[in-house]
Amino acid sequence: MIFPNPLTKARFLKREKRFLIHAELPDGTQTIAHTNNTGSMRGLLAPNAEIWLSPANNPARKLSWTLELVRTVENRETGVKGGVLVGVNTIAANHLAREALENHLLPLLETGATVRPEVKYGTQKSRIDFLLTGAMGSQCWVEVKNVSLVENSHARFPDSPTERGRKHLQELEAMVQTGDRAVLIFCIQRDDALTVGPADDIDAEYGRLLRRVMATGVEVFGLRCETSPQGIRPYKIIPLVV
Repeated sequence: MIFPNPLTKARFLKREKRFLIHAELPDGTQTIAHTNNTGSMRGLLAPNAEIWLSPANNPARKLSWTLELVRTVENRETGVKGGVLVGVNTIAANHLAREALENHLLPLLETGATVRPEVKYGTQKSRIDFLLTGAMGSQCWVEVKNVSLVENSHARFPDSPTERGRKHLQELEAMVQTGDRAVLIFCIQRDDALTVGPADDIDAEYGRLLRRVMATGVEVFGLRCETSPQGIRPYKIIPLVV
């Protein structure tokens, strides 16, 4: 995934509510950028951290910038490595997962299968990120989660309690019970993770549900990416530790 427009490096100042961050541009101008990442972004938004912003394509949009990347600041107490570029745009995770599917990095897409995004499913008014339909009618339901938290080389999800994430696990489990295939992809937009797993200390119920749905047949993959200001590339499946 190549960024369609060049990113601009800036300095992080503070976060306001969930969707806004304050930043300083290279010329000293202060601005407010949008972030679609509603998680805590734990270990990332340190004062004066280097961030990268993309310009809005729509000139009528209220905010001219979107937060795309953050460079980590070392924290020995938490095991956060410094100098790592991390993709925090949650929409990008779906693009990266699809790229990995179509390049057969993830062993899910059959020859002749179709890929449909944002399909309604389940009993809780959910939308699956991708529905893969095989040539003979088999169905594989794929949910993608963006992972930005890595401590001591271990990627962890979620970085804040997630009722929505727990609901998605239940929906995937229900698809398996109907006889379909169901898959969860942890998309890690940084290249320093060796393993991935649930953050039980942040959301213990999510970890419990994850283990339960895996026992009933939901498949889970960790997808690690290489990240740069030019683009992000999915390139490796890493082990799951539960």
